[in-house]
Amino acid sequence: MGEHGAICRLGVFYDGSFFSYARHYYYHERQLGGPRFPELHHFLEKYIGLREQGFASYKVVYAAWHQGLFTTKDATLDQLKRDRNLHHDLMHAGVDPKYLPMSQSGEKGVDVALAVDALQVVLGQMIDVAVLVTGDGDFVPLVRALNKQGVRVLAAYFAFETKGGGKQFINERLLAAANHAVDISALESSEEHKQDFPTLFRKA
Repeated sequence: MGEHGAICRLGVFYDGSFFSYARHYYYHERQLGGPRFPELHHFLEKYIGLREQGFASYKVVYAAWHQGLFTTKDATLDQLKRDRNLHHDLMHAGVDPKYLPMSQSGEKGVDVALAVDALQVVLGQMIDVAVLVTGDGDFVPLVRALNKQGVRVLAAYFAFETKGGGKQFINERLLAAANHAVDISALESSEEHKQDFPTLFRKA
């Protein structure tokens, strides 16, 4: 419950690999275009506003993107183009890109970097609600740590199956640990939010 006239401050922490998989699915398989960050933030503000009562307004005041990044030597030209376009989208939306070097065996340390970032923001008393855009169960300890600091957590995720049989989902432990959860994919058939779903995407 917020104080009268107070702003509920949201911090959004993107698991970049998780979000990129959904971005690829909606752009190429569903042909809806890539998810738009400003519109997604607006939806998250609205969603939290319906569940965290007592605040005068709701605003994303911090957002960060965490992902591993290939060097130009190891990345394809297509990958470099996608990375540059993504970087522009992040900058225009006010999302802070926080990359770590990609190792030979894949991403290393990204989950830890996201958790450290979230804890630093919370300990700095910058936010009231943390939004974790991920489905990774490794973030359960982070959720518990944020709750101990008085910060509620919304797990925002995509759940779908690709034509090739690939699946994206949220870990059940993370789903249980979070104070709130929203399946962005399910908004398409939600009576409450189905009008919001098409606004979240942009065709190139």
